[in-house]
Amino acid sequence: MTSTESTTHTPAHATAATGERADLLGMLAKHRHMLCFTTRDLTDEQAGLRTTASELCLGGLVKHVTSVERKWVDFILEGPAAMGDFTTMTEADWARRADDFRMLPGDTLAGVLDNYAEVGRRTDELVATLPDLDASQPLPKAPWFEPGERWSARRVLMHILSETAQHSGHADIIRESLDGAKSMG
Repeated sequence: MTSTESTTHTPAHATAATGERADLLGMLAKHRHMLCFTTRDLTDEQAGLRTTASELCLGGLVKHVTSVERKWVDFILEGPAAMGDFTTMTEADWARRADDFRMLPGDTLAGVLDNYAEVGRRTDELVATLPDLDASQPLPKAPWFEPGERWSARRVLMHILSETAQHSGHADIIRESLDGAKSMG
């Protein structure tokens, strides 16, 4: 099974989950699949190409969504310390963070997709087993968050869904600009 295929089936937890959890798992699976589908039949080199005026490439988008999902799941489990203090980040910290958006030497599309699938499995397990989706944590210090604001696990999962869907749309544009392939239509 390829990495792209591993994200297309219904997660095992989705069949056991009901209600809201089944909905969350189903939507996560759908949007992960759509993002990964944009990389079908590409070489590592093609996955790293910029095809628009932006800095984004397909492999970099998958890396970014993987990193975002991992960090937010860590936040659900560990609180704001898992994300760090964005107000004290240095230029070097921001540069490292920007590497999430590009294919670096040694990165392969297969490796990036495998990492994404692994992170997705961890998230799915959490959705299926977390005792309370209302459990909340204070957000990390960041200029874009209100001081003292808290997010529930549910809100974090909706944020992960939103981020994945948004970047899946970006990936569609990049892929169509690369070789004319479309995800839909």
